[in-house]
Amino acid sequence: MFENLQEKLQRAFKSLRGQARLSEENIAEALREIRLALLEADVNFKVVKELIDRIQAKAVGQEVLTALSPGEQVIKIVRDELVETLGKDTARVKFASQPPTVVLMAGLQGSGKTTTSGKLANWFKTGGHRPLLVSVDVYRPAAREQLKIVAQAVKAQIYEGHVAPDAFVREGADEGVRPHPNSADVERLAKEARREAINSGCDVLIVDTAGRLHIDDELMSEMQSLKKLLNPSEILFVADAMTGQDAVRSADEFHKKLSLTGIILTKMDGDARGGAALSIRQVTGQPIKFIGVGEKYDALEPFHPDRIVSRILGMGDILSLIERAESQIDKKKAQEMATKALTGDGFSLEDFRDQLRQVKKMGSIKSLMGMLPSVGPFSGLQKAADSVDEKQINRVEAIINSMTMHERNHHEVINGSRRKRISRGSGTTVQEVNNLLRQYAQMKKMFKQMGKPSFARRMAGMKLPGM
Repeated sequence: MFENLQEKLQRAFKSLRGQARLSEENIAEALREIRLALLEADVNFKVVKELIDRIQAKAVGQEVLTALSPGEQVIKIVRDELVETLGKDTARVKFASQPPTVVLMAGLQGSGKTTTSGKLANWFKTGGHRPLLVSVDVYRPAAREQLKIVAQAVKAQIYEGHVAPDAFVREGADEGVRPHPNSADVERLAKEARREAINSGCDVLIVDTAGRLHIDDELMSEMQSLKKLLNPSEILFVADAMTGQDAVRSADEFHKKLSLTGIILTKMDGDARGGAALSIRQVTGQPIKFIGVGEKYDALEPFHPDRIVSRILGMGDILSLIERAESQIDKKKAQEMATKALTGDGFSLEDFRDQLRQVKKMGSIKSLMGMLPSVGPFSGLQKAADSVDEKQINRVEAIINSMTMHERNHHEVINGSRRKRISRGSGTTVQEVNNLLRQYAQMKKMFKQMGKPSFARRMAGMKLPGM
């Protein structure tokens, strides 16, 4: 996320950090670099112009030019203005005073609307709510079935209802089955789903609507009818971040017709540029409320503008990393493993496998590395993450799974014949088995050294650079 923009901004800031004093000339040079970086990141050109104008107005002030560390002062101004562009505060979901809270999902076909509806249901469940899902897309034959599969995956309730067979008509043998617009079915499903939510005690109703390949009057008319019928607390536009300015334009059109209350950006984990995120709020005036950061159903995060800006500027996002760890890792189990590891006694290959599973729950190595700063001692880690083979973790797990319980707890008994058996069972090579055992033995030895009082005393006596 934002890798390209981050790299280019770091180059622009490098020249500023090297200046003892700043002049209007070298600030202007840095701003040209920042402007170019933003445009190359596919940020809307009007947004770029407004942002650069605001930064320039503050950066050439007397307070900055006479500051003791003017470079850092300019970087702070850039950070503050980026936060302003994305929205100062984290936008919260609005709940109805009388349940159910209706969330109307809007967006074009292919933006990930149905999957995101499921992710949102999962997010509500995690917060202690009881969501009910319904698809009012009576046009695409597989649309409602797709949401049913998603609902089962996240263990959320779904209202299926019934759609009349004549909702689809055949228009010639060569044309195949084409949807016949039937707004009566759409509105009936929406009404029935709301009634079902009330009767079953569900406090949130998520309505997955029909999409189109492009915006048309028919789509907007249907969305406006649903808005009038359901009086939703939230109308969330789902946009594919990978489509850049197309997503921004679509969001703007939907907002003009429907008055959106927020945006959900999907596929943020695959967008190295980040232009949509930096443009969409400024163009529509509506906040980004969630971002999709992976394929799993728990890969939906509330959008924190200040944290995202920290990532863009290479400062990392430690808070989100901690929150992800707290939500995914069993604290008691982690503490037990740490005790075992530091004493060096009883930290088995079984424990090592459990530790890998805990890390896998938090997401890909690349996404975790992306939350660390890209400067100072962490510089280079994000680039190194690109070369990490995510499948290697699965291979390590497969090797350990192919061992007997006795072998996992007493790795020293694993001789040549056992190694061959383990490699065959895991679909790996004997060399990979050997590498795992060697790395495990080295790690176990290192942990034991760290647990010794002498190591703690040495660490306490060490002075950090510059102190």
